[in-house]
Amino acid sequence: MTRCQVHVLKAGSCRHPEAMARRGAGWKPVEFPALAGLILHPTVGPVLFDTGYDPAFFKATQPFPERFYRWTTPVDLPEGQAVIEQLSRFGLRAEDVRAVVISHFHGDHIAGLHAFPQATLFCARAGLEDVRRHGRLARVRRGILDGLLPADVDVRARFFEDLPRAPLGADMAPFSDGADLFGDGSMLAVSLPGHCPGHWGLVLRGEDDRRHFLIGDAAWSRRAVRDDAPPPRLTTSILGETDAYRRTLHDLHRLWARNADLVVTPSHCAEAAAEISADEA
Repeated sequence: MTRCQVHVLKAGSCRHPEAMARRGAGWKPVEFPALAGLILHPTVGPVLFDTGYDPAFFKATQPFPERFYRWTTPVDLPEGQAVIEQLSRFGLRAEDVRAVVISHFHGDHIAGLHAFPQATLFCARAGLEDVRRHGRLARVRRGILDGLLPADVDVRARFFEDLPRAPLGADMAPFSDGADLFGDGSMLAVSLPGHCPGHWGLVLRGEDDRRHFLIGDAAWSRRAVRDDAPPPRLTTSILGETDAYRRTLHDLHRLWARNADLVVTPSHCAEAAAEISADEA
């Protein structure tokens, strides 16, 4: 398998009661970082996994009913923390980014898409169809913001469902195969159902030969994966399908239990965010 450089970027954060993300936790609001992946492929070039927050989020949540999204999950985006602003640390510009892999279409994952108008968009057809299936208020309730979806998404999209499949290997059981994004087995998109329709993660191998599994919102923390501790049914039923979410989380727990070297990165994990701070210190 081709080895890639993998960098996890914190692109803002929001605050929300912890109990909504982990069954049995307290109701005190805590910080949920918004993490994105910058993957440097040796031949393809820079690829992003999600984008986190971006100033475009505040514009998209200015009108009603979209402002309810901002009120229920207050967002903090310090200057310089949007993904587009962090690329210069790696000697990159927006036009260098060849592709953006979209785990799903919630606003905290696609707010920065506007900054990469030349990038191919890898996403699930089921996710894009679901975005367009509901009325405006229902979309907001489900985490969708109309102003963040590129107008030319249909032209630029390559759907996971249409890509050739490749085996993940026995060490990734119970997950068996994934959609091969570039035809070289370097990045395999894996369906992780339950959080919302068309929710996928990404498996790749880092330059240190460790496997990375970017799991989006299939769990909101590594601790939830280790403990097999899902959010309350209230949360999962609002956003997606509770039974499917819990099956996916249980499969991730089984995978983690038998594969200690695997680097699992949920998109809102405080533990993963702390590792970024330690690396930059």
